[in-house]
Amino acid sequence: MICYVSLGSNVGDTEDNLQEALILLEDYGDDIRLRKVSEYYETEPQGEVKDQPWFLNQVVELEIDAEIWSPAGFLSTCTAIEAKMGRTRAVPGGPRPLDMDIIAWGDTVMDMDFLTLPHPRAKDRAFVLVPLKEIAPDYVFPDGTTVDEALSAIEYRQEGRKIWQDS
Repeated sequence: MICYVSLGSNVGDTEDNLQEALILLEDYGDDIRLRKVSEYYETEPQGEVKDQPWFLNQVVELEIDAEIWSPAGFLSTCTAIEAKMGRTRAVPGGPRPLDMDIIAWGDTVMDMDFLTLPHPRAKDRAFVLVPLKEIAPDYVFPDGTTVDEALSAIEYRQEGRKIWQDS
């Protein structure tokens, strides 16, 4: 199963935080394999909490053994890694050492209280789409939308690896 995950950090040494998250993912063994990793992108905070440091973001492509992992089980692992890295959810959308979002789990479409796949805001976020296009330029969302189509539908500005977006 191919899975795409968005990683973000805006507290502490953000680059080290993202690298540590990948190490922790790989520690789960051969049933989670890191296939591709995007460059880092510096992005302005989105949502209601704008007064916080900019994020360092990237997207990774994982190959996951679907006989061992379910989307819900993998989400629990991501939440545990976030907690291990010091994330608290005291301020929703606030600063955090690590944020992990499952962007897509193969072509799975699901909508549960705790997990929606593909991620419901992935196609609206340049900080997801730009690095996703870097590692999977031909990716097509389950509804048939390509990464290029999603990018052309949103307003954002990019200078090198710095991304601004009005939310």
